[in-house]
Amino acid sequence: MITKEPATLFGRRLREARRSAGIPQDRLGIQIGLDEHTASARISRYETGAHEPPFGIACKLAGVLHVPSAYFYCEDDGLAKLLLHWQLLPKSERTKLVSIAESKLPSKGSS
Repeated sequence: MITKEPATLFGRRLREARRSAGIPQDRLGIQIGLDEHTASARISRYETGAHEPPFGIACKLAGVLHVPSAYFYCEDDGLAKLLLHWQLLPKSERTKLVSIAESKLPSKGSS
């Protein structure tokens, strides 16, 4: 069976997250509340880019796949990877990371 490559960023990220979680399309669809007879086809359409789900559905997908919803929309691959790691960090480590990032920014008024 030939798998069509995702035509959209959302579709690519969804497929990556689903495969990483080891969840088949039909089961993912059912877990977010889709009808079992159409679940696989709907997830397939989201992955190929034929349709993009409403944000509420994207949030449900993110919840089941344990990724932040922003991951699906993140254009930068490095930032998308950071988002995946971010959610696993304790709050203290997140605070440290933000401080490091802020310290690397040019100070206001200097150009």
